[in-house]
Amino acid sequence: MIYLVEDDDNIRKLVSYALTKEGYEVKGFDLPHKFWSELDVSNTDLIMLDIMLPEEDGLSILKKLRAVSDTEELPVIMLTAKDSEYDKVTGLDLGADDYISKPFGMTELIARVKALLRRSHRVREKEKVYSIGPLYVNPEKHIIKVNGEDVSLSYKEYSLLCVLLEAGGNVVSRDVLLTRVWGECYDESRTLDVHIRKLRVKLGEAGGLIKTVKNIGYKIGGGENDK
Repeated sequence: MIYLVEDDDNIRKLVSYALTKEGYEVKGFDLPHKFWSELDVSNTDLIMLDIMLPEEDGLSILKKLRAVSDTEELPVIMLTAKDSEYDKVTGLDLGADDYISKPFGMTELIARVKALLRRSHRVREKEKVYSIGPLYVNPEKHIIKVNGEDVSLSYKEYSLLCVLLEAGGNVVSRDVLLTRVWGECYDESRTLDVHIRKLRVKLGEAGGLIKTVKNIGYKIGGGENDK
């Protein structure tokens, strides 16, 4: 999903149309408060911000995005009529990934969008960051958040969560979970259930993402056979 915050109706519609033709899903907003109310971090690939906006300018939005762990790594392109070196440096210093001055050609804009998305997707794959609904997990940095709030887990609870996330929505059998987390010789199934229950409680709203698949095991995600 690409989010576009641009108060000029003509530019917003033109950019949205061009990106949609390229196969991207785009949501356009003329006011910042509409963008904030609709932003779904787990489904965001790129944010495009105009600098000169009503309510708050694009640099202010960028600064807020970079101040929160859930959004600090999201790719951001600044779109603006300003062409001064100061404005470009300010935007880049605040964490913008690219900067395109108006008027711009659609061919160039699309090329730069594609290039940025390629770079960001490679980084995401390398870092193995998981974002599902209200749940955000960065295994390399050992960060677990639910709705932006830090969550503290025991080593076994954290290991269980990571094994489930690594499965990518597929069911992980009880035997595999016991082996991966407790070791090959451990066969106390009740311990697994207790830890899953504690994990769900600690994750709060995100606890419901952990589904029980009857007589098989657990998974992160939904399905008609879940309980």
